Amino acid sequence: MAKMSKLRLPKWRLWITTLLFCMASADVRYSVPEETKTKYFIGSLSKDLNLDSDRLRFHKARLDYRRYKRYCEVDLDSGNIFVSERIDREMLCGTTSPCLMHFEFILENPLELHNVVLEVQDINDNPPVFPKDSIKLEISEAAPTRSKLQIACARDLDVGMNSVQTYMLNRYVDIVLKSSLDRETKGENSLILSAVDGGNPPKSGTVVIEVFVIDVNDNAPVFSQPLYNTRLFENAALGTSVIKIVATDVDEEISVIGQMDHEKSSSYEMEVQAEDGGGQTGHCKVVIEIDDINDNAPVISVKSLKNQIPENIPPGSEIAVINVKDQDSGENSRVSCSISSSLPFQLQPYIKSYFIITTTRSLDREQIENDNVTITATDGGTPPLFSNLTLNIQVSDINDNSPTFELQTYSYSAYISENNKPSTSVCSVSAKDPDWRQNGTVLYSLVPSEVSGVPVSSFLSINGDTGVIHAVRSFDYEQFRNFTVKAVARDNGSPPLSSNVTVKVFITDENDNSPQILYPVPDGKSLMTEMVPKATLSGSLVSKVIAVDADSGQNAWLSYQIVKSTDPGLFSIGLHSGEIKTQRDISESDNMKQNLVILHVGL
Repeated sequence: MAKMSKLRLPKWRLWITTLLFCMASADVRYSVPEETKTKYFIGSLSKDLNLDSDRLRFHKARLDYRRYKRYCEVDLDSGNIFVSERIDREMLCGTTSPCLMHFEFILENPLELHNVVLEVQDINDNPPVFPKDSIKLEISEAAPTRSKLQIACARDLDVGMNSVQTYMLNRYVDIVLKSSLDRETKGENSLILSAVDGGNPPKSGTVVIEVFVIDVNDNAPVFSQPLYNTRLFENAALGTSVIKIVATDVDEEISVIGQMDHEKSSSYEMEVQAEDGGGQTGHCKVVIEIDDINDNAPVISVKSLKNQIPENIPPGSEIAVINVKDQDSGENSRVSCSISSSLPFQLQPYIKSYFIITTTRSLDREQIENDNVTITATDGGTPPLFSNLTLNIQVSDINDNSPTFELQTYSYSAYISENNKPSTSVCSVSAKDPDWRQNGTVLYSLVPSEVSGVPVSSFLSINGDTGVIHAVRSFDYEQFRNFTVKAVARDNGSPPLSSNVTVKVFITDENDNSPQILYPVPDGKSLMTEMVPKATLSGSLVSKVIAVDADSGQNAWLSYQIVKSTDPGLFSIGLHSGEIKTQRDISESDNMKQNLVILHVGL
């Protein structure tokens, strides 16, 4: 019999349990049974966190679900948290108990972060299930009474009292031999085994056990030690040998057959059973610790962002909240964050894995309209891993610039000829405003004033959009020669900003006035009389014509000439002086009456 057992291949059965560890600290903790209906009330965040529910929308209250689905939501009108999607505890946590989900309740203005832990309670919604519908069990006829025979237990996905309660012991069911066996008397037995959980009402599962009595075999498998411990890096290649275990001179090797991830499972516990052909068994435990390697770069997530900020935002104002996590452990998970020091922002640690970005100095949209803020997160591994995230921050405009005239420090001088036509363009003023859109839109107007007691609007108008100044009326140089007005440039901001500039208007003269004779004084006609002595000698001053011209400059210069006379050779007139003199002596033979026609001309 012993020889026969050596020739038979040993049977190995491995049960693997993943051990997950978590640590939680929370501001509030709630519990909810799995499989509850949507809208199921969980608790009141506003009450438990002492928050004003009327201000939740203003503070942009929200839940950050991290890696979880949106299993629950917050009613921003009441502050109540409720179930929004079916929760299956077994799918969410497996056999891990308690089953905890971690959320963060975030409020802005000012920033508040509250940890919320939701425990999903198990209900008895799964019956015990055996690995197989039937189990073949071979027992030696020499097995002593009270011998214990192990078989794989039923598995219940539920936990606690809702899991299998009747026979669970180290994950095996012991079948106790009550009397000796005789293969010749009865070689086969059939049993029905039931597994019952502790739910209310309880659920059960059954399996048929076929017991076969075999010849004597007293060589039960024996392991060299009851507990094997080993360590393995999570990036171990497929096929890597993990550990060798020994039972009754037979070496067996456990090797890697799948991808391991320390972040999902930091250790594995195996129960190894060796069974010979006679039904004799031995078992040992294998614990494999999975060591972390730096295989995860930090993950940067934005929890709050003001991607558009006004340029007058005070230094120290919060514009973003980020969360940085590294799934590795130990030094591999220690994270440092930084942004460029040349930017008008700084990155500050907040709480736990949170950072806030604040302004460090005043902003000016007219210089920089937007900033790209690149956040670099680096872990403490060797070599370190890093990740980058770029935030685009738009700087919005405020009306902080007045329109500026091109000749702000001077004044505009405009010249227009008299007798102009109304609507004639006098000059154009121009102002610029570096602000954006309506804040930078410039409108022009004239400051209300008077010119010689007459409103300036009777003389000039300005195009509000272009700044072109037009004459409203025809000007007369002889009435006034210049005047001054002020033009205003006003933006369309709220409140509007403005500036003004002086415009000096000069009227230029035109030759639009005929000379007027002042002497000799006309008698109402164009005929004037002058008495001259008869014995007047040559070169004597006989008379002088004095005329004036209301124009100015060259337009007022006059010239004189005799265009007709009774005796053309008797008199002459000074071209510019208007003096009439004799060219020869007046004799008795000359006519007693001499007629002179004098022309005075403006140059």
